[in-house]
Amino acid sequence: MNLNKLIDHTYLKAFGTKKEIDQLLEEAIKYDFKSVCVNPTFVKYCSEKLAGTDVLTCTVIGFPLGANTTETKVFETLNAINNGADEIDMVINIGKMKEKDYLYVENEINQVVKASGDKLVKVIIEICYLDEEEIKKASEIVGRTKAVFIKTSTGFGTSGATKEAVKIMKEFANGKEVKAAGGVRTKADLLDMIEAGATRIGTSNGVSLMNDQEGSGY
Repeated sequence: MNLNKLIDHTYLKAFGTKKEIDQLLEEAIKYDFKSVCVNPTFVKYCSEKLAGTDVLTCTVIGFPLGANTTETKVFETLNAINNGADEIDMVINIGKMKEKDYLYVENEINQVVKASGDKLVKVIIEICYLDEEEIKKASEIVGRTKAVFIKTSTGFGTSGATKEAVKIMKEFANGKEVKAAGGVRTKADLLDMIEAGATRIGTSNGVSLMNDQEGSGY
């Protein structure tokens, strides 16, 4: 198993500059990670720097709260793809999910997927704010859309991925792939998530994981 190709090498901090992004890109190319995951402002820069490599450019939409309007998320998606994004990680409207406005949540995902065209979409449900039944329901909703992945967390909530949540998402998301993000700091954590059903890992600890060291980041 090529563990490097399961990793979205991530830098999403608000205070990031090109210095941090250049380091991220250098590491991603060195270890041949699946993608770099960056804030939208860096998409064009990353896409240009990664040209000719096997590393994709992933970005986040409606991040990190998910409370933007649907129209804003659609514009963000179109803008990101125009700037060279290969993959889109969108945050659902968590408040609407809590209100049981499931039609809104599903429609919003569908609109972002439509705007993404042929680009892969991952749907972040932010499990730390959902109880078990809500995780099941959110997974079912994502399972009805054409998104490819369901994703646990933004890394900006109260906690990140858990094995239990990954298992639930895998069971209830109608065959969608699962991305585990947040709190994957050791190789054991990574392998636990894979065992639970994850096929992608979002982490800023990619280099540590590849060197079997404990990371300290997202």
